[in-house]
Amino acid sequence: MTDFLQDHPDGVILALDEMSLYFQAPLTRVWSPLGQTPVLAVHPQRDQQHLYGALNLCDGREVAVSSPQATAQMTTNFLMILLVLYPQPILLLLDRAPWHFGEVTELIEQTQRLQVLFFPPACPQLNPQEHVWERTRDAISHNHSYRHFQPLIDDFEEYLNEPLFPSNFMDAFFPLGLGVF
Repeated sequence: MTDFLQDHPDGVILALDEMSLYFQAPLTRVWSPLGQTPVLAVHPQRDQQHLYGALNLCDGREVAVSSPQATAQMTTNFLMILLVLYPQPILLLLDRAPWHFGEVTELIEQTQRLQVLFFPPACPQLNPQEHVWERTRDAISHNHSYRHFQPLIDDFEEYLNEPLFPSNFMDAFFPLGLGVF
């Protein structure tokens, strides 16, 4: 990563990940007044929507889009969006999901301004994008009471594209700084 930043001071570092949003609300613990048990409607629908997200580790901005599925083709499509949004060199941090290979590898090899660094296997906690998903689930989809799936998807996407998601990833791996941020 240090080499990338030294070679490309105008470059951007993006942490990419996918998630599945389900219509059935994940239940979590909540505070409620004594004697007032929270009531949550449970829908029998098992609908799901996949989302792709990339967190810019330099400024905390999120790029997120919905996708009907998580595949190499959909990952390639999302990377093409990122290449349009970020004209500068990109260091992409990825996990080792099966859909991050195949067509994705071909695109990476054909695009000189796109470099990849893979997270170690079975270490989702290292990916800052995972923390964005967690924060958004806590705010929108956990214990939800939506009657229809599309408004849940819309609110989830809106939340992802509104706030900044600062990450301490750079501080954790470059505690003395590099003078580029």
